[in-house]
Amino acid sequence: MKYFLPATACLFLYCLLLPAVAHSQKGLFKTDEILSLKLTGAIRTALNDRDKDPKYHPLLLSYTTADSNKIAIPVKVKTRGHFRKERSNCLYPPLLINFSKKETTHSSLFKEQDKLKLVMPCRTDEYITREWLIYKLYNLITPQSFRARLVRVMMDDTVKKKQTTFYGILLEEEEQMARRNKMIPVKIKKADPRVIDLHEFLSLAVFEYMIGNTDWSVEYQQNVQLIAKDSLNIPVPVPYDFDHCGLVNAPYAKPADELEMRSVMERRYRGYCITDMKAYDPVIALFNRLKKDIYAVYTSCPLLDARYIKTATRYLDDFYSTINNPKDLRMAFSYPCDPKGTGNVIIKGLGKN
Repeated sequence: MKYFLPATACLFLYCLLLPAVAHSQKGLFKTDEILSLKLTGAIRTALNDRDKDPKYHPLLLSYTTADSNKIAIPVKVKTRGHFRKERSNCLYPPLLINFSKKETTHSSLFKEQDKLKLVMPCRTDEYITREWLIYKLYNLITPQSFRARLVRVMMDDTVKKKQTTFYGILLEEEEQMARRNKMIPVKIKKADPRVIDLHEFLSLAVFEYMIGNTDWSVEYQQNVQLIAKDSLNIPVPVPYDFDHCGLVNAPYAKPADELEMRSVMERRYRGYCITDMKAYDPVIALFNRLKKDIYAVYTSCPLLDARYIKTATRYLDDFYSTINNPKDLRMAFSYPCDPKGTGNVIIKGLGKN
């Protein structure tokens, strides 16, 4: 395993403007302040365990509070995921951090956590930052969304005597996200998107179209978590895992072969067939109301360079041009109605055609 320090210049400069290791107690997901964490132990052993059923490995997680107190918590860590866990795809696999309630003090930022997902950089920090911003975008659309915290992680391998620092994303736990919305997570073997509340589904589908993401499915819960008031109520879809979308434009990302698309920068609407375009009116109105805030996620972010901001805003310009032109809107969103197209193709691995 090779270690690297890929922090981009804009991230580095931004961190100089923030407390380097001191963090306030606002709550883990209640601030956008970059959180500096340190994971100590047999790092390489943990990261190299990319088997189908990886084991937990003991590490020490530590950080420093605003009043200069160092908090150290014994945790268990294992690799997770599918595409990003494969060594041929990503240098660093995503991690699952398991907290022990006995070892986590009441004053810790992690006092309410059980198992946290840590998204690691597949290639460089630049794309981690872009993916983090996608979560911020969906937070604007609905509170029924995952909160995300950008973190600066130092990996201190006490066996190999090596250290490396990079940026990652901590994701709100499924149960916490559901509980915040007074719901519970639900799992359905095969969910029919047509029985989901139309506004909730279209908000999700149009959002995925806006960011240029085709790597999702409500039916098979591919990168979608379902939540509901109880097991008898209609579920709400909550998306996650956006590294294959056009707005991130990671160098390893590509559409599924079944979709017959050139690149992730090409948009493809992946909802189901709706012939009455008036059904989209409330959702289009929502995105238009949020337009200024959506653009501001990029234009006001000090972590991004000017070139990418320009690219991202142009990509959003194209989306808004489409949804506000009736002819273009029908052409884009009626694609699943075309029997000769790939709008209803089920991606290999998610189910049978």
